[in-house]
Amino acid sequence: MLSAYAGVVRGFPAPFERCLLVLLVIVVAVAALLAGLAANRWLRPRLLSEDDDTGMAVKDLVGPLLTLTVLLLAFVLVTANGSYGKAEVSSRGEARALDQLVETSEYAPEVQRARIQADAVCYARAVRTQEWPAMADGHGSPAPSVWSTDFRAAFRDLEGKPVFGMLIAADNKRSDEREERLTQATASIPSAILWFLLATLTITVIGLGICLPRKNNRGQVITLIVITALLTTTLCIIRDVDRPFGGIINVEPTAITEAERQATRDFTANHPATELPCDDQGNRRTI
Repeated sequence: MLSAYAGVVRGFPAPFERCLLVLLVIVVAVAALLAGLAANRWLRPRLLSEDDDTGMAVKDLVGPLLTLTVLLLAFVLVTANGSYGKAEVSSRGEARALDQLVETSEYAPEVQRARIQADAVCYARAVRTQEWPAMADGHGSPAPSVWSTDFRAAFRDLEGKPVFGMLIAADNKRSDEREERLTQATASIPSAILWFLLATLTITVIGLGICLPRKNNRGQVITLIVITALLTTTLCIIRDVDRPFGGIINVEPTAITEAERQATRDFTANHPATELPCDDQGNRRTI
């Protein structure tokens, strides 16, 4: 069926193809449900000798539903955790690239060295104080780009020198890691999936509640409360981890702060009488 479907929709625009796939899934699911109900009504008397009142109870159906809910939560949790891990790795990689840029600038002439090291301090400040809070809402900040542009302006004066290639390589690494960090700042799990998981969790808990005995059920009620709490906590963790730069479980700007400290130390040691071209927030000073 899938091969036939692929042959029919081949050549259609991608959005139309996706709509056809969703429609096909819905049609097949509804057809399967109707076929099952029809088989229950007309084939069951011929295949089974049991009474019409016997069969699967509600509690027999809740077990697979609970298993499905747990599997879905586990799968989505792994996906969200992967996004969190990539955000943490890219943050550290960006800080290492910035530190390498500062160290490589030691081989540049004094004028360019001072400019690059000053830009590195200002870039780190802009990332730490402006872009990091913005990433909590899934956005970036234009402030660090001011200093990354100034990096390239300083590199042009070094074109043809041996240090030029090393600086370009370090800056490209910094740019790639920053882009990855900004990419991971946005939610990797669509809201529709989270709402679907919440609906599945709700149906599962209600189904479990229906299956509880009405009397002498203290142990079962406590178990249901624990299961509900665990499932709810898992869903909350998924939502929190999916935004790695905001929430309770977040990536702190520890690495970029350390890179800023080291860049400030090197700049101060090499140019003690020179003032940085930015304020504490990483904004360019006005003359």
